[in-house]
Amino acid sequence: MNLKVVAFDADDTLFVNEPYFQETEEKFCALMQDYLSHQGLSQELFKTEIANLDLYGYGIKGYTLSMIEAAITLSNHTLSVETIEKIIQYGKELLQKPIELLEGVEETLQALHGKYKLIVATKGDLKDQQRKLHDSGLGHYFHHIEVMADKQVVNYEKLLKRLEINADEFFMIGNSLKSDVLPVLALGGYAVHVPYHTNWEHEKIAHQVVHPNFRTLNKITEVIPILVQ
Repeated sequence: MNLKVVAFDADDTLFVNEPYFQETEEKFCALMQDYLSHQGLSQELFKTEIANLDLYGYGIKGYTLSMIEAAITLSNHTLSVETIEKIIQYGKELLQKPIELLEGVEETLQALHGKYKLIVATKGDLKDQQRKLHDSGLGHYFHHIEVMADKQVVNYEKLLKRLEINADEFFMIGNSLKSDVLPVLALGGYAVHVPYHTNWEHEKIAHQVVHPNFRTLNKITEVIPILVQ
């Protein structure tokens, strides 16, 4: 490999994210339990989220708006102002969750720092992702932080162009096969999957990934012997 850039996803790769969303969904389902079963509420919220992705993009603010919209629909437009206020508060609490680094992240960054250009390649709300990276204390390791509207082939093509590198000089590390691995492999780059114990339904894929430029690791520190000779 003739690598120049090593990129890290942020949420559930560098620090905890999805469990906080699941906690918030539990609160939403408890709040709306008079209208539908827990499973039905989760399905309605997920359906609303996916329908709104093109409009709101990824992130907590769009998620909060989707919770409000789903609640209004479920209540047949009889939702009280107090309930809307509670949902807004859930969103604010989600935006203020503490940053919890995942095991081995800082050790890995220390080992790779100075040997490659390290960047963050993530998606979500720009302001929120910048806050999380600032609060994580990891910012000094990274040459560039890219908050992408989405993580499809076209988005990675634009990123590579901005970095002025070829795909085979790019190495991606992330917890999502759909977002962090498949688009990079499609372009001819390298990718490793570091699974997290929970994953958003939208990020799941049904098939296995087999590719010479790909491997799955048990923990993020296992990338060190791959990249540091």
